[in-house]
Amino acid sequence: MSAYRIIFMGTPAFSVPALKALHENHDEVLAVVTQPDRPKGRGRRMVPPPVKEVASTLGYPVLQPARIKEPWFVEKMIALDPDIFVVVAYGRILPGSVLAIPRLGAINIHASLLPKYRGPAPIQWAIINGEQETGVTTMWMDEGMDTGEILLTSKVPIRPDDTSVSLHHRLADVGAQLLIETLNKLRSGDLVGTPQDKTQATYAPFLKKEDGRIDWTKDAKSLDAFIRGMNPWPGAFTFLFGKRLKIFKAEGLQKPAKEKPGTVLEGFPEDFNVATGRGILALKEVQLESAKRISVKDFLRGCPVPTGTRLG
Repeated sequence: MSAYRIIFMGTPAFSVPALKALHENHDEVLAVVTQPDRPKGRGRRMVPPPVKEVASTLGYPVLQPARIKEPWFVEKMIALDPDIFVVVAYGRILPGSVLAIPRLGAINIHASLLPKYRGPAPIQWAIINGEQETGVTTMWMDEGMDTGEILLTSKVPIRPDDTSVSLHHRLADVGAQLLIETLNKLRSGDLVGTPQDKTQATYAPFLKKEDGRIDWTKDAKSLDAFIRGMNPWPGAFTFLFGKRLKIFKAEGLQKPAKEKPGTVLEGFPEDFNVATGRGILALKEVQLESAKRISVKDFLRGCPVPTGTRLG
């Protein structure tokens, strides 16, 4: 089978397995397009996106336009004469004029079973909403937000202890495999697109820092899922003694609590159990404002929390 001439577009770590899979599949990657380097950390040092670092080690030219419609960038894309764009979490909307450049079209990898969880945060929302499974979809791109024809899908179970990090890693690897399967089916003429059922569509909006605040009136099982979905970003949090307390790990206990939601309950010295709208949430790993992330056992040793304290 002949190699496709591909322009790869991606930015975060989720995109990396797909780029590596293309390299190993011996398709011709003409260039890698990613977002510009960004300042990070206290020193505001310019840091390249993960895709740029990998692309450089693989020897691919890297393009980092500030805007997708910049004339020099569009002219470069046209001059490269690609067969296909492969787009994986690039982070920018591609206009119709750019999508029309590749001869065969643009293939996107999305981390959900479309049409469910269209949008920028499908992994987090699938966990937060208590889904039992999610997956990866390859699709032909159009100008909408994850609205193109579905090509292939692969289901992935969500484990009871999954965080957005652990699920992210599995979906990234599955997506890379599904991309190669999609390209091989395209080569053999067996690839058929299926329009999405708009009536089944749901949206996974971008998460902001304030979205991580815990609502203690929800039930313990839902709060466990919320904390795992928010880990590591934006992070689930509440307030203790007037300071922000991040919660990284917890366990929902199916025990009744008579106290008001958010109330710290009586327990053994190493327990940090909190009443919820239904059931009890046992905190396991926390981080108080301006301190380190530690186990609850170590936290309570240095910061005792009296029974009856209200979190909020």
